[in-house]
Amino acid sequence: MLTFARLRALRALCVGGLIATAGVSLAYAQSPEQILSGYAAQSGAAPDPARGQQFFTNRHGREWACATCHGATPTGTGKHAATGKAIEPLAPAFNPARFTQSAKVEKWFRRNCMDVVGRECSAPEKADVLSWLITLKR
Repeated sequence: MLTFARLRALRALCVGGLIATAGVSLAYAQSPEQILSGYAAQSGAAPDPARGQQFFTNRHGREWACATCHGATPTGTGKHAATGKAIEPLAPAFNPARFTQSAKVEKWFRRNCMDVVGRECSAPEKADVLSWLITLKR
């Protein structure tokens, strides 16, 4: 027979299980291609890897380009221009942890675009850069 105390404990377990399940789904790892697909859908245009490479290597009226810290071909370890801190390879083929969590991707695009462009990057710019990075293979 279920007592009030047992019923309350059962309810707590069910709620706890739902919260744990929600936490797992929030931490769901994505692939770079899935993240690229999201940016392409937002932009309404097909990403262009050549345009992405150009965006990555050129300066945009600011002191730095993306390549300043990540290297012209971001397949090796980079170095932050101001702090000297090592930066793991950016290209997903050379660092499988890259572009696997959309919240983290957004955080770093926001920070780095502010440094490089002086504003947040647009969805087409993100799609172009990511499409180029995905083309870089071992």
